[in-house]
Amino acid sequence: MTIPLGEKKSLKRSALAAVALVGLLAFAAAPRVYADNYNGCQRRIARADHKLHEAAERHGWNSRQADHARRELREARKSCWNNHHRWWDEDRHRWHSGRDWDDHDHDRH
Repeated sequence: MTIPLGEKKSLKRSALAAVALVGLLAFAAAPRVYADNYNGCQRRIARADHKLHEAAERHGWNSRQADHARRELREARKSCWNNHHRWWDEDRHRWHSGRDWDDHDHDRH
């Protein structure tokens, strides 16, 4: 059984359109994925920063609990840096593109 020439062209066009649509959808979704990853990093750092402030208020800046929270904040920053080469500064509400955080930046409070 042979397929008429007109139907072959139509089939090729349909396949090409489907491939183009899949490609367009894949690339259109990519920026959203990156934004979600950045939002996740930002939330993790903000949560760790908040926990550090809570530990310091309840137990003091030099307490064991504050040291633990400081380590958690450092790990959250390192994770964002390793995955995205940027980290969120919760106190200044901005992204940093350099690995320039200070593990004891909250000790000055």
